[in-house]
Amino acid sequence: MADDAGGRSLEQRVADLERIEAIKALKHRYWRACDAKDPVAFRDGFTKGPASIDYGSLGTFTDADALTRVFTDIALREVDGGYAVLDMHHGFHPVITVLDDSTATGTWSLRFRQLNRVDGTELLMAAEYDDEYVVEDGSWKMVKSHVRTLWTILRPLPEGTRVNQLMGP
Repeated sequence: MADDAGGRSLEQRVADLERIEAIKALKHRYWRACDAKDPVAFRDGFTKGPASIDYGSLGTFTDADALTRVFTDIALREVDGGYAVLDMHHGFHPVITVLDDSTATGTWSLRFRQLNRVDGTELLMAAEYDDEYVVEDGSWKMVKSHVRTLWTILRPLPEGTRVNQLMGP
């Protein structure tokens, strides 16, 4: 039964809202995997096959396996009994458009903070994600993820800065 919302039924609109929530959960799991240094969960956010991934200075990739190798090399690197790099991803302001039952697009804002214990630096970054999503094996996955950096601040950690790492290798 159609109603006055562009000819889409209440059931169709509720299904789209459920799809949007599932896509939000996918992206949040992805960022949690980044911060938790979990390559398996990180990889699971993407399709199994080809993907369009452009992460700027980190690289451009045609599938998530190559990106996962880079992620693993950076995220799991150790120094002085702890991780060399500590990250914090905060993603918000999603604009998700459901195209049909199994495809969608989305944009997100990211605020990123990284402590590099080797270089003794802190990086702050604001960026925007441009994503495409598909359903694969019953779950939403990223098939495209392009990041555009808006601005960065790279500064040395002040003399005497202590980084207390509670999660370690």
